[in-house]
Amino acid sequence: MIEMILPDGSVRKLEKSMTVVEFAKTIGSSLGKATVGAVIDGIQVDPSYLIEKSGNIEIITATSEKGIEITRHSAAHIMAQAVQRLFPGTKVTIGPVIENGFFYDFDPEKPFTEEDLAKIEKEMEKIVKENYEFKRSEMTAEDAKKMFAEMGEDYKIEIIDDLGVDKVSIYQQGEFIDLCRGTHIPSTGYLKAFKLMSTAGAYWRGDSNNKMLQRIYGVAFATKKELEDYLKMMEEAEKRNHRKLGKQLDLFFVDEHGPGFPFFMPKGVELFNKLQEIWRVEHKKRKYQEIRTPIMLDKELWEISGHWFNYRENMYTSTIDEKEYAIKPMNCPGSIIAYKNNLHSYKDLPLKYGEMGLVHRHEFSGALHGLMRVRAFTQDDAHVFCTKEQIEEQIIEIINLYDKFYTLFGFEYHIELSTKPDKAIGSDEIWEMAESNLKSALEHKGIEYKLNPGDGAFYGPKIDFKMKDSIGRIWQCGTIQLDFNLPTRFEMSYIGADGEKHEPVMIHRAMYGSLERFIGILIEHYAGAFPTWLAPVQVRILTISKEQVPSAEKLYEKLQNEGIRAEIDTRDEKIGYKIREANGDQKIPVQLIIGKNEVKNNEVNVRRFGSQESLNMTVDEIVKTLIEESKVPFKN
Repeated sequence: MIEMILPDGSVRKLEKSMTVVEFAKTIGSSLGKATVGAVIDGIQVDPSYLIEKSGNIEIITATSEKGIEITRHSAAHIMAQAVQRLFPGTKVTIGPVIENGFFYDFDPEKPFTEEDLAKIEKEMEKIVKENYEFKRSEMTAEDAKKMFAEMGEDYKIEIIDDLGVDKVSIYQQGEFIDLCRGTHIPSTGYLKAFKLMSTAGAYWRGDSNNKMLQRIYGVAFATKKELEDYLKMMEEAEKRNHRKLGKQLDLFFVDEHGPGFPFFMPKGVELFNKLQEIWRVEHKKRKYQEIRTPIMLDKELWEISGHWFNYRENMYTSTIDEKEYAIKPMNCPGSIIAYKNNLHSYKDLPLKYGEMGLVHRHEFSGALHGLMRVRAFTQDDAHVFCTKEQIEEQIIEIINLYDKFYTLFGFEYHIELSTKPDKAIGSDEIWEMAESNLKSALEHKGIEYKLNPGDGAFYGPKIDFKMKDSIGRIWQCGTIQLDFNLPTRFEMSYIGADGEKHEPVMIHRAMYGSLERFIGILIEHYAGAFPTWLAPVQVRILTISKEQVPSAEKLYEKLQNEGIRAEIDTRDEKIGYKIREANGDQKIPVQLIIGKNEVKNNEVNVRRFGSQESLNMTVDEIVKTLIEESKVPFKN
């Protein structure tokens, strides 16, 4: 008798061995149809997997998170099959699942075109209708290498050599054979909703010394409705593209002389400064002290921190006076040196250091994307040094601060807790203590969270804040990381109430994350139409004729003196053109129009962004209104 324990604790007894799908059907026929895999004793398996012994089982359905990943993985294989049908001689490399979809890197005899994508998608539809079963088999690494050699698939041979294993798993659907760990849907017919999106160059293994391959991106969902919704969202996202709007609004640009190193124009700097200003005000209220640490520090420091061994490939280095240095990829070691510059007692804790620190990280050129993925960015880093007893209250204070800011910008968010990764420093005991403290703080706040096993930073577990923007996209910005390791590695201490030395706990946290990336997100979130309090240019004064220029200049000076970010347009252009430019292309929140009557009555005609309506207000009234609208509208 085989006994299978379901997630709810119930037990189902089987008189004989059966596949996962057959088992699912014993629970319900609809569940059987929806099954695309299972997790048995912690291992994910195919729907065709034969259950032969007792254990724990979780059925994976097509609409579940794991099920959608399986579907997307299978979609990549179907795409590769379609490519090799249409373009014989094309070699396949790797095809992983990514957010919302998948990609596959190919080595074709000639580059794919946009027209080819349509052909490949049509062939995929044909393969789906042919409903080939995904068949799994195992063979020795040597036999697999011989098979792939006969097929001319030399990339697969290299992958097998890198794996260094005796046996590998092979999947086949129809005539297509691939090296793969799995898991896959029962058959190609289970793929219901997909679309190929784009093609791009990609170096084999991400190394520019290797051959340039061609990557095809696609998306896949459990239902056609989800696919349609996603494509509509992407259409809306293209209208909000921060790179286009950044140029249109004259906020920032990236030049070929500095790929990944953005240039900010005056209006972009206004936005940048406003974000820093409100950050500083709110952090001072919570007794944070701002510091500034060097941008380059010697190799020894990065060896102690662990970055040299865990992050070296992402760091820029230089040799000075025969000594090796690294430009900082993170601010934490500098903050630790600042802490160690003075002696501290328990009365000084919690000690909170904040820093708008410019960091540099090497990214492959193909990964660079506007402000979203850059090589130089400013982190709104802060490090809280506290006692073990103060951890929970400090984590809760940080969560409350993040909530205040994200609510200000109109973001909804959810929280994820990431635990010890494979590549980690520190003992299991320390990690368990750190993870327990984060869980305790979240539970004390009554906050629901998703657990991400193995996704923590190499030095400690972390809480990530995933924000949802105005069109439903998810962005990860804020993070809170609890660290018992670096204080030990750097021999940090404070004098306790008992007069003895004790080791502080270090909390790493960044709310914006990267200011550059956060600005990119805000541009797309607001579609470039920033609220008045945040807008780089809050007001533009427009004159109808040259007779109104003196009055316009007088108003401009008054607004400037009140700290309102204003522009003045006295060009000899038609007023309709000026309004369309300010209200349309430039997305200025408020336009103040001055004509003959307005001068006579000491008034302005007020127009708002996106509105065709206008009203007249006295100069004093509009100035008072704008002063009020310029205040940061934090909710209590």
